[in-house]
Amino acid sequence: MILKLLRNGLGLLIVLISYLTLPRQIKRSEEQQKSAQQLADKLSLYQFYACPFCIKTRRAIHALNINIEYRDAANDTDHRNDLLKQGGQIKVPCLRIEESSGTRWLYESSDIIDYLKQQFENADT
Repeated sequence: MILKLLRNGLGLLIVLISYLTLPRQIKRSEEQQKSAQQLADKLSLYQFYACPFCIKTRRAIHALNINIEYRDAANDTDHRNDLLKQGGQIKVPCLRIEESSGTRWLYESSDIIDYLKQQFENADT
């Protein structure tokens, strides 16, 4: 019980520090931002709110100046079940990528961030 409270408290502290130290966002022209957002609309991030690896991924998303749907896999049973049944495991963060060939599930924060940088970092001006 005490360990759970300590873990939750530390998680919320990490969230607060992350919020207070958010990185600067990439600047794009209106047209480039619209194009980037159309790509981002095909993505969703399954995450736990206070997970350090999820925070790391959300910080990268913020810096890339894109809006991705966040899906709470800790408290929303539908999202948790989707992650297990379609993604194959309950592990976060997980990026769901809708492609013309089907849905791809990408795990590991570093892999997700690398993928997002490839897709969105070159659009800055």
